[in-house]
Amino acid sequence: MTIRRGAELGAQIAELNVPAGMLALWSLGQSGVVVKSSHTLAVIDPYLSDALQGMGAPEPCFPPPLEPAMLRGVDLILCTHEHPDHTDPATLKPLLAASPDAQLVASAQSLKILEDAGIDTARAIVPTLGERYAIADGDYRAIPAAHYQLEIEAGRSRWMGFVLSCGGITLLHTGDTILVPEIYAALQETPIDLALLPINGRDYFREQQDLIGNMLPREATQFAHEIGAQVLIAIHNDLLPNNRLNPAELWDDLDRRFPRQRCHLLQPGELYLYVA
Repeated sequence: MTIRRGAELGAQIAELNVPAGMLALWSLGQSGVVVKSSHTLAVIDPYLSDALQGMGAPEPCFPPPLEPAMLRGVDLILCTHEHPDHTDPATLKPLLAASPDAQLVASAQSLKILEDAGIDTARAIVPTLGERYAIADGDYRAIPAAHYQLEIEAGRSRWMGFVLSCGGITLLHTGDTILVPEIYAALQETPIDLALLPINGRDYFREQQDLIGNMLPREATQFAHEIGAQVLIAIHNDLLPNNRLNPAELWDDLDRRFPRQRCHLLQPGELYLYVA
C-alpha cells in the first residue's frame, strides 16, 4: 500500500471506512499515532511541527507526514506527558481548531504548557488512573508510566499510558516509560490486541544530554510476550538521530526468544489495519 503524505494522508484518514471488528492505525512518527474504528477517531501524542529544532534538537530524520489542521473530525486527543514531542502546542493548537468537538486528555503538567501557549483547555480533562471514560464504541483509561519514576498525586499521574478499547479491539500505548510493577498491575486481566511500546532504550551518555530513555528493545519484546499482546508496534525510535537504537536489536531478540510474536515498525504516514 502506498504511503500517503500531506493532504492525501489527511483525506485517507477522513475517508477510510473502518468496518466493525477492525482498527486502522496510522503512524505519525515518534510516538504519534492516529487510531480509527467504525465510530471513533483518536490521536495519541501527535508531534507535527519543528518545535524541537527551536529547542536545539538535531535535524529530525523525517519531516511531519502532514500538517495538524489536515486531521479533521477527531473525537479524542490523548497526550501521555508534557515533553514537547508528546505535548506540542504548535501541533495541538491547529489540531484542536480543526476538530472543535475533540476531547483533550492530558496531565496537569501538559495542560499548564498549553495554557501558557494561549490554548484554551476548557474542554480538556486530567484523567484519574484506572477510571474508564466512555467513547462512541468503547472506552479508554489512563495507566501509570515511569519516565524514570512514578509521579502520582491524588490518583493522577504526571506520566501516563492509555488503554483504548473501540470496536471490540484493545490498544495499549504506554507513553514513555521504563517497566515497573505498577504497569503490570494496571493491565491484569486486560487482553491486549495492539501494544505500542517505546524501544529507543536508555544509556548513561544520553542521560548526560538530558535525554530520558525508555524500554530497551529486549524489555519491550518480553513485556509484549508477558501481557499476551497479539501485535507489538514499536514506537519512539525514528525521529531524532541522537536518541534511537538500531532496530535490528528488536528483531534479533524476537528471533532468539519470541519468534512467533507479531511485530511491526511503521513508517510515518503508513497505514496498518488490524482485524480482530
